[in-house]
Amino acid sequence: MKIQERAGAGSHRSPAPVQPPVGERLPSPPRERKPALAALAVLLILVGALGATVLVLRAGDRIEVVKATEDIEAGELVTKAKLTSVMVADDGDVNYVKWSQVDTLVKLYARSKVYKGTVVIGDMFNVKNELPAGKSNVGLSLKEGQYPSGLKPGDIVTAYQVGDSSGGDSKDGTSGSTGTSATPLVADAVVASVKVTSDGTISSTNLPVTVTVDSADVPALARAAAAGDVAIVRVPSSGSAG
Repeated sequence: MKIQERAGAGSHRSPAPVQPPVGERLPSPPRERKPALAALAVLLILVGALGATVLVLRAGDRIEVVKATEDIEAGELVTKAKLTSVMVADDGDVNYVKWSQVDTLVKLYARSKVYKGTVVIGDMFNVKNELPAGKSNVGLSLKEGQYPSGLKPGDIVTAYQVGDSSGGDSKDGTSGSTGTSATPLVADAVVASVKVTSDGTISSTNLPVTVTVDSADVPALARAAAAGDVAIVRVPSSGSAG
């Protein structure tokens, strides 16, 4: 009897807890949400997007300004033939010459040499012809045959004295362009201006030309110019006529 009672008592014991199969992970507790970090991440994204938008807008804020297409010599009157327009980013700290101001610019003189490809600024020019120290302008009145065709400001020329030594007529009675001296009066004068007609062509009468020379060359050149005994030859900027 006691054995049966013990057996019956054992049959009412609660079953042992079931162990999870080997290799399965226990469920992790739910993560704690951090709304402050989420809000900061959203704020950083918005700031980054705003910054990118500002950069794009500023890159698109461009203006049309003036650029030199050829060298402009010191003291030279600016001409439209040596200018073009180019688009650049607007910058209030730079005194760009806007393309809309080009008609005003061509009435000004270069303070110093402006090199080809330079985006010009207002400080490079002046209403008066301010020559560098040691330079002077000399006016010439040249007859046809005493200057090359297509002469324009900025050209480098060599000036020769023509005619006989006294500045009079030649032996054959014609106005003297014979007896040109082999030694130039000025080896590397710069054409500062050439007077043209309203339609842009050179007048058929004597051609007024202003050249910039070393001040030491002025007396001889001015004497020859007064007698009408000067002829100029266009030469490369680094050379001279022989």
